[in-house]
Amino acid sequence: MERIPILRMGKCLLVTIQVDMHDQLAMALQDDLASAIAAQESNGLLLDISALEIVDSFIGRMIANTAAMCRVLDAETVVVGMRPAVAITLVELGLTLRGIHTALNVERGMAVLERAAAARV
Repeated sequence: MERIPILRMGKCLLVTIQVDMHDQLAMALQDDLASAIAAQESNGLLLDISALEIVDSFIGRMIANTAAMCRVLDAETVVVGMRPAVAITLVELGLTLRGIHTALNVERGMAVLERAAAARV
């Protein structure tokens, strides 16, 4: 089964989704992220979804659930690269993505995570 790579940058994890997400891959990513955050004691997750052209309700819920899981594991989540069509779809589906920070690109997303880490100290 294919897996999405999880990269470590300091105390943060970086995930760039470059493939079409199907349900099984989304669930595997969520499990992999939970394990990686706990094992590496990460305090942030930057999730780059710029390659996703569409998001269905399952993938939208997976993003929301991943952020909730990160909060429980004491890590912040920033979603970057969201296309306008994806944002519209999430709103139309009623997914508010509580607790998830968003940024236009990876650079701005990393700045959000850095500010969150500085506020912890």
